[in-house]
Amino acid sequence: MEFELHFIRIFSDSLMLMWPVLTVLMFTIALLGIWVGRIEQWKTEDALYFAFVTATTVGYGDLHPSQRRSKFIAICISIVGILLTGLLVALALNAANFAFQITHDIDDLKERYHIKNTQSEPADTP
Repeated sequence: MEFELHFIRIFSDSLMLMWPVLTVLMFTIALLGIWVGRIEQWKTEDALYFAFVTATTVGYGDLHPSQRRSKFIAICISIVGILLTGLLVALALNAANFAFQITHDIDDLKERYHIKNTQSEPADTP
């Protein structure tokens, strides 16, 4: 339970720190989706639905662009969505790594799995 609490605290702190970047990426996805919706003459909610389904790479296929310009914008939505997803995964992995280091004795694990210290020891000087 200690690991989970540390993970949640570190992950939420990371999200708060990265919130401006995450907000810009989500706002970009929304704007690009509305742009596609205007080109394709979709309702705003359908355009936003399309944008976030595309950004998360789910792509149900119930809405799809038919014009060349909106297809290109859909590709841009996918790229921004991959950036957003990658950033969230990186934050989660970083939080898990720090939480693991806090809750486990790293030196004990190195000894148990026969991992040598990668840092060079300073030479003794007389």
